[in-house]
Order: sequence, then C-alpha cells, then structure tokens
Amino acid sequence: MPLAAHAAGFARLALANITREYPNSPAHLMTSPDEEVRPSALHPAFYGSYDWHSSVHMHWLLVRLLRRHGATPALPDTAPVTDVLDRHLTCANIAVEAAYLLGRPSFERPYGWAWLVALAAECRDAGAAGARWAEALAPAVAAVDALLTEWLPKATYPVRHGTHPNSAFALGLLLDAAELPAATAEAVRRRLLTWFADDHDAPAHWEPSGQDFLSPALTEADAMRRVLGGEQFARWLDRFLPALRSGAPCPVLEVPVVSDRADPQIGHLLGLTLSRAAALRSIAAALPDGPVRTRLAEAADAHLAAGLPAVRREDFTTDHWLATFAALALESGTGHTPGSG
Repeated sequence: MPLAAHAAGFARLALANITREYPNSPAHLMTSPDEEVRPSALHPAFYGSYDWHSSVHMHWLLVRLLRRHGATPALPDTAPVTDVLDRHLTCANIAVEAAYLLGRPSFERPYGWAWLVALAAECRDAGAAGARWAEALAPAVAAVDALLTEWLPKATYPVRHGTHPNSAFALGLLLDAAELPAATAEAVRRRLLTWFADDHDAPAHWEPSGQDFLSPALTEADAMRRVLGGEQFARWLDRFLPALRSGAPCPVLEVPVVSDRADPQIGHLLGLTLSRAAALRSIAAALPDGPVRTRLAEAADAHLAAGLPAVRREDFTTDHWLATFAALALESGTGHTPGSG
C-alpha cells in the first residue's frame, strides 16, 4: 500500500486543514486583557489544523507528498500545494513563529519541536521551492536547537505516556531529520541511552491507555533502534519485550478497539493503530529474519489495515491530523523516514 496511492487525497486533506483557522485550540497563556489572540496573529504560518503541532506536521505531509510524488500521476497538480506553502513559509511568518517559541520555552515541547525540525529537513530536499522554505524555516530550527540545548540536561526523566509529550517519539523524529547541529544530535542520542538503555520488561499489558495515539513501549523501542546497532538492539528488545520471542500474548501487537471514532480523545486510538504500524514496521526492518521479525511485520499489516480507512472520514476531529500518521505507517521500514530521501 504505497503512499502514492493516497497522495492526492492526503494533499486535499492537508490543504483544507492548514488554511482553516477555526475551530482552533491555541495553547496560549494570556497575560493581559488587550492581548491579540487570533490564531493567525499568534501563528501566521501555523494557524490552521486546529492546533499548532497538527498544522506543522500537516505542512510536513504536504512537502513530503510534493517531494515524493509531485508532478506524477499520483499528484499531477502541484500548484495549490506550492502556493499555500509559499504563503505560509515566509521569512516574516517564521520570524514570528521563532520568537514565539523562544519566548515560551515549554510550548510544544518536545512533540511540536520535533515536527518543526522534520518539516525543515523535508523542505531541504524538495527542490528550489523547498530550499526557499528551508531557508525561511532556519530561524525556527535554530530556536528549537537552543531550546533543546537548554532542556535536555534538565530532562532527568522521560515522559512515557502515549500522547504529545512522549519523549521517545519526539527525539526519534529529531534524529531522523538529521537537521540539528552534530553536538545537539549527540546530546539527543545520549539522553535516549541514559533514559532507556537499562529498561527491561516493559509493562505492555497496560497498553493502550484510553486516549493514546502513541504506544509507550513501541515508541521507546523505535527510538532505541535509532541509537543501538543491529545485534545490540535485538538483545535490548529481547529484554524489553520478552513476549515477542517467547510467543506469549503481547498487547502492543493487538489492534486497539475504538468505540467512538468521533470522540476527540477516544479517536486518538485511530492514530495509535497507525503509529503502531509505523513503529512495528521500523523495528521489524532493524531485526534479522526470524519469528520475531515476522510477528512484528504481521502485526504492522493488521494495524495499518485497521487504521488507514479512518483517514478520510470527513470528520474534523481526525481529518486535521491523522493523514500524517498514515504517511508514516505507509513509508516506515522502507528507508523513507521523516526528512529522508
């Protein structure tokens, strides 16, 4: 199920959402009664898609689609995409976004930070237009770099739950993007090892939680895949999720039940099916042939089949974000990670 088959539909979804200012859920602390709080004033580039992080990663999705499938039968008309990106990703707009980030060091930490860096990396490989957008985004990437440099030494403990503050998912995206200075990237790797290298017997039987869109266990394993070598990672995974090799039941391999797809929080579980598919595919690709790899790949296929039909439901609660995770699931394990060629 390649991404090309979904490119035109995903592009329409992303365009509709990143240009839709309302409804909007700004994560903005008001400090005075006369403060300007219109989303497009606070965030001239990333005002749409209901919230800032969704806007950023739906921009990423558009650039990914443009770079991989633009001017092909999968996405023949690229003008609407480039026109919107040209309007949003300007030096003036990104200067406002960068200043906002620097003025609020915990805003979107670390999930939105990681998607911003992934967006810049995607732009860098997207031809002349992408180079223009990447140049505009450079001050925001520098802001994230400064914020990471300040935050990582203080992050004694990771956030392990399955929503936006999850530490492993964001730091994995940052490494995939390969957009940060070498010293910062090394600090990210060291922090992942400090947090997770000694972990074992993950409480996978606790998953999923009621509003997860990430698997705490699988995002951690996928992050460790990025920082450990092949055999070393396989040994770590055996300790972390021993049920995979023993053949015992493992809840992270079972497709979650989504009782109300229109509920904004329960609907997160639709994203969990897709983010699990992505992680399972990537982890499987990092392992040698054998029963564990086969088991992970089969579970990934089941999750993808369950989650993909939910992407285009004409329901704003999922339309504003879910296609990004479908793209991750469709391309994970193929070498096409966020920011890669």
